[in-house]
Amino acid sequence: MDLHVFPMGPLEVNCYLLLGQASTEAGGGLEAVAVDPGGNPRKALDLLQKTGARLTHVLCTHLHFDHIGGVRALVEATGATACASPQDAYLLESELGRGGFMGLPEIELFDVTPLTPGEYVFAGQPCRVLATPGHSPGSLSFYFPAIGRVFVGDLLFNRSVGRTDFPGGDFATLVRSIKEQIFTLPGATIVHSGHGESTTVDNERTHNPYLSEF
Repeated sequence: MDLHVFPMGPLEVNCYLLLGQASTEAGGGLEAVAVDPGGNPRKALDLLQKTGARLTHVLCTHLHFDHIGGVRALVEATGATACASPQDAYLLESELGRGGFMGLPEIELFDVTPLTPGEYVFAGQPCRVLATPGHSPGSLSFYFPAIGRVFVGDLLFNRSVGRTDFPGGDFATLVRSIKEQIFTLPGATIVHSGHGESTTVDNERTHNPYLSEF
């Protein structure tokens, strides 16, 4: 599986594009899945065109405006299905989901297919969708065990954690999500956050000042 990262939007959200070989049952060929397109997806679309990969799904870790600004454009250009937790659907009726405040543009709404925790296959790879609330009520993380990577949105950062002062956020819930869902993954698992650089489960379990015993 190939992984590409495109910082998007005014807050430079990390949009991840994963490309993998589809199974014979799925028709074969190169498939792709995108995580959190936060702005103009032109570079991601250029890569899809260059590789000939078919984008099947757009996965939203949560529905805050900065993480979904490019979803509609990406879906309209590719026919992919946009997926998010139904527990975050209410955000699209608020400024926190729609944007339009602090001089930021309002996003274009899109159809959302409800996604619940469980086992799936995206871009030819098994994926475990984890419920990781705290930053938002419906925050999800996407764990790909075969490649040892988990995409956590704004749940966890390198030596930091996500904000919980937005409506629907809760610090105790966020910490519990990290410890029960992320810190139980293999230590070498690479943690891909919604902003900034990646880290690992072991690094955060040992050194994150919000989560370690020291």
